[in-house]
Amino acid sequence: MAIVMQTDSLVKDYGGKIALAGVTLSLEGGKIIGLLGSNGSGKTTLLKLTAGILTPTSGEISVLGMPVGVETKKVVSFLPERTYLNDWMRISQMLEYFADFYEDFEIDRARRMLLSLGVDENAKLRTLSKGTREKVQLVLVMSRRAKLYLLDEPIAGVDPVAREFILETILSNRNPDSTILISTHLISDVEKVLDDVVFIRDGKILMQTTAEAIRTEQGKTVDEYFREVYKCSENV
Repeated sequence: MAIVMQTDSLVKDYGGKIALAGVTLSLEGGKIIGLLGSNGSGKTTLLKLTAGILTPTSGEISVLGMPVGVETKKVVSFLPERTYLNDWMRISQMLEYFADFYEDFEIDRARRMLLSLGVDENAKLRTLSKGTREKVQLVLVMSRRAKLYLLDEPIAGVDPVAREFILETILSNRNPDSTILISTHLISDVEKVLDDVVFIRDGKILMQTTAEAIRTEQGKTVDEYFREVYKCSENV
């Protein structure tokens, strides 16, 4: 498989606070990859750098062989942990906004998913429950025909039923040749959909491997093995 995202000695320094400390990483296309770590480990910073929202302090980052910039933003679909949509907006306005802004946005596909949710397009975002708002935002992101989807904590703060819907939406609406990078600290909930995993702690990559290798070689779930590796790293 081709490399969809690559970093080399990537550093992000927020005025003395190091969020990423020389990250070198390659992600293959066509996979669902878990970026796994606790809060503050550098997950969101890595996603924002990949999406082109932040710029590196030093090091390099590319998507499909292109330096992150205008061209890569055309093939990357980013779901932030916190919404950037105004809560006074109606769902129909959001659909039009995405259709105007992104050439690869499929509005009919989005409408079909919203219909399955029972969401009224005339409803304003502020009138929806937290779980439904999360679903609507995911529908917007997954209705783009992107090459790389970046999902920042997509199941955090929602109930188990909403989590199941979100994971099913991710699985059923991905393109076979696209890559999905899911950032989360709720590993047990998401590990069943993962092909590969990247463990990150204090802005450094602890490990990159396949989910199946962990299960077969270590005889543990991804969540169990992550806790073991994370604990060991604390004692180094």
